[in-house]
Amino acid sequence: MKTASRQGGATYLLMLFAVAALGLGLAGFGTVWSTAAQREREAELLFIGGEFARALASYRALSPAGAAVYPRQLEDLLLDPRQPFVRRHLRRLYRDPMTGEADWQVERADGQIVAVRSRSTRQALRRAALPAWVSVSGAPADGARYCDWQMRPQDGAPSQATLP
Repeated sequence: MKTASRQGGATYLLMLFAVAALGLGLAGFGTVWSTAAQREREAELLFIGGEFARALASYRALSPAGAAVYPRQLEDLLLDPRQPFVRRHLRRLYRDPMTGEADWQVERADGQIVAVRSRSTRQALRRAALPAWVSVSGAPADGARYCDWQMRPQDGAPSQATLP
């Protein structure tokens, strides 16, 4: 009778170790899954940033002769008010994948939008091999944050911009 109760205790102890090991494994998987989700949102941010950079370049390129200007508001990229016909430089105002809102921070020069960036202060996973239209401003030594990534066109945009 005593051996049966000892075996019951050993089984209980073995089950406790199994649950603990399973918990540690799930915690590790959660970390990997979180990093993979952040990488996916980061790739989406770069895609959307490229769309904004191309739209800003298109808006400037289609300016009337002698007056190459950028838009004064992001909505001007959806329907260009300078054209007599429907001209869309951007299909829609995208949501920022890092914040989940369409609350982009715009950088201006002379009242014109010259760059767009995220409001997220999370540390960026990608630190190298950024596209040419992404410039990193004020990056700390330990790595840039997403709000440091400026998505700007490569068509000679002013390098000094002010925040609104």
